[in-house]
Amino acid sequence: MLKYKRILLKLSGEALMGEKQHGIDAERLQQYAIQIKEVMDLGLEVGIVIGGGNIFRGVSGAKEGFDRVQGDYMGMLATVINGLAIQGAIEKEGGRASLFTSIEMSPVGIRYSKRAVLKAFDNGEASIFVFGTGNPFFTTDTTAALKAVEIDAEVFLKGTRVDGVYTADPEKDPTATKYDTLSFDEAYNKGLKIMDLTAFTMCKENKLPVVVFDMNTVGNLSKLVQGEDIGTIIQ
Repeated sequence: MLKYKRILLKLSGEALMGEKQHGIDAERLQQYAIQIKEVMDLGLEVGIVIGGGNIFRGVSGAKEGFDRVQGDYMGMLATVINGLAIQGAIEKEGGRASLFTSIEMSPVGIRYSKRAVLKAFDNGEASIFVFGTGNPFFTTDTTAALKAVEIDAEVFLKGTRVDGVYTADPEKDPTATKYDTLSFDEAYNKGLKIMDLTAFTMCKENKLPVVVFDMNTVGNLSKLVQGEDIGTIIQ
């Protein structure tokens, strides 16, 4: 039995690299597509936002001498590449997906509107949101929070390579312990780096729960949406 009817799934661009140093790992892409198709087959409506860090990050580009605004647009274009890859992978698995862009980008994708997204859900399609908010200085976490609120998603699922939120970075500190649940205020007061402050505030103000979980473990997404205690929930 599904715990949710409509979700917003946020994936990092870096996760698409798999074991590679750059670009898209075909095996990791397929794993994600299979998991997404699996929950769609259960009747779940899925919105997806993916970062572009496997190709280009605006903040990193600025440190290397790129103009920040130009760098952010380059990063937003990177999300379009990843979105197309996710769309194609879902379709290869027999699913259906529409790509929604924050700026006019025909014939690559459909210009975003809530009406068009709801129609896609009615047609049994995943909705993939690319090109960020369409503005520089905003992260894809903020894009995901914004889109989640706009499309009336019941939860923001942040798929990562770790199985939740810890007291410290578990990849660096073996004594770090995992939180099962947190309030937004606790997460903020403890200084936990879950997402950027703009995204975090938007989720808090709109009472949108956030679940941080390990998307790289096959089956986790399906277990989570069916009510199993996977990851850390912030609400």
